[in-house]
Amino acid sequence: MNTIDTVKAKKYNKWIIVLSIIIPIVVAILSRVKLQDLGYDVEPLTFLPPIYATINGFTAIVLIVAFLAIRKKQVVLHENLMTTAIWSSVVFLVMYVAYHMTSDSTKFGGDGLVKYLYYFILITHIVLSIVIIPFVLITYVRGITNDKVRHRKIARYTFPMWLYVAVTGVIVYVMIAPYYT
Repeated sequence: MNTIDTVKAKKYNKWIIVLSIIIPIVVAILSRVKLQDLGYDVEPLTFLPPIYATINGFTAIVLIVAFLAIRKKQVVLHENLMTTAIWSSVVFLVMYVAYHMTSDSTKFGGDGLVKYLYYFILITHIVLSIVIIPFVLITYVRGITNDKVRHRKIARYTFPMWLYVAVTGVIVYVMIAPYYT
């Protein structure tokens, strides 16, 4: 019988708290820093938005396939896919920060109802992308430490939020893409 690894869980729980606080702060700070303003001679990384939007789409697909895998009791496949989803989110985050550290933010140029829809999607995407960090980390740790009952309980909330963040990341890109310079 599998037992819960409480020692491992306690160790990871400290990291969950630290990362859940540090990641949003570091992203917020670094996204406002321009390397050019600091004297670095770097070209804007304007090619990154379609790449990281694709990574968001990839993450959404991986999450759906992982959900289907666990429904079919394919635990190892599910674990591998969830690890892939986490790492693809990390790659997205690095690219997102790199883009914003080298390029000016793009302003949405639409108007009317589309403008309100865009900002609703953008704001909910940003808020949930911060909220989802501890959910993903807690869910993952509960899975790898064999705390299956609590893992399933929180995964019911983590999955739809994370999927929403991944899908709306693509939608935000598609809506703002015409306004990139």
